[in-house]
Amino acid sequence: MARDNSLRLSMGDAVPGDRLDGGWWPRSRDLGAELAHLIDRFPVEHGRVVRVVCSPPDWDQPMPRRVAVGTGFVKVGSFPSDDTHMILLRTSDRRLLHVLVVPPHFTDAQGAEAMLAAATRRNTHTAVSLLDTVTGELDVDPSSEWTDDGGSCWDPDPVDAPERRTA
Repeated sequence: MARDNSLRLSMGDAVPGDRLDGGWWPRSRDLGAELAHLIDRFPVEHGRVVRVVCSPPDWDQPMPRRVAVGTGFVKVGSFPSDDTHMILLRTSDRRLLHVLVVPPHFTDAQGAEAMLAAATRRNTHTAVSLLDTVTGELDVDPSSEWTDDGGSCWDPDPVDAPERRTA
């Protein structure tokens, strides 16, 4: 069976205040191959991509510093350690586009919903919160983020609190 080679990208009309300019749903975690596919097929009305900044946890390592595309090479950078599920695309006309990266493993329904929401005018979700909403799952385990007095408030084996003495 032949691989579907279509570009899964949905871009909106940039409106001041939008958090995201669109959504991209790559087919794998191979950044070099996926970026070349995206850039070579990027809609001309949004500009020519000349630089990319991405979130390392979305991709298999090692990440390339530049990617060969039809017009030459595009420089690739990364956020320091953020898991933003977003890619920044700098265009030749100096626009900076914030594009949601939909994980390749999403179902067809989840991927389509995420891309539509990211391209909708006046969207206010961050990429992470949008993906959480689409999947109905938190991106992080709450027990690893929220603690109280050194113990997890999401303890899988809760213990009764000691009785309080009243004066």
